[in-house]
Amino acid sequence: MLIEIHPKNPDERKIKQVVDCLKNGGLIIYPTDTVYGLGCDIYNTKAIEKLARLKGIKPEKANFSFICNDLSHISEYTIGLETTVFKLMKRTLPGPFTYILKANNSIPKLFKNNKKTVGVRIPDNQIARTIVKELGNPIVSTSIHNGDAIIDYLNDPYEIHEQFEKLVDIVIDGGMGDIEPSTIVDCTGDEPIIIRQGKGVLL
Repeated sequence: MLIEIHPKNPDERKIKQVVDCLKNGGLIIYPTDTVYGLGCDIYNTKAIEKLARLKGIKPEKANFSFICNDLSHISEYTIGLETTVFKLMKRTLPGPFTYILKANNSIPKLFKNNKKTVGVRIPDNQIARTIVKELGNPIVSTSIHNGDAIIDYLNDPYEIHEQFEKLVDIVIDGGMGDIEPSTIVDCTGDEPIIIRQGKGVLL
């Protein structure tokens, strides 16, 4: 199903439709401030397993990120942030960054096998953040792209729908997406380290 949602002023009824889908174990494709994301409710084990199958990986081996609504959301799933890391995140979020942080015991059991870290994002995208806010907890997410050796991100919602309509429950058309992924910053050591340079630029 393809649902068009206005990027600046999301329709409450359409957001509720997406949230209900997530609560019922559905998979959605949704816009962010970088590439389109593929996600589900972090507390729905079957949905996470389905998401992992779609990516061809085991859930416990997956490096999925958590899409959060704000910084307080992030603190629920991570071990106390260093002041410098908190200030960095406060300065750059919402924005095109994925921060790798030390995970606490609140992350779902499925991720606990060997998961001592978690990647978190607060995208600068009204649709994504409104969905998470209404859901009440983060979305487990991964980016979508063609399965080529050279990663080619899909950014046209109509093309995405054509390719994924039989694999997911809802594709959200929030306009053309970006083709550059988020910048990944590892904050688990003494100093933040950029492990993938993407759209976000740390000044």
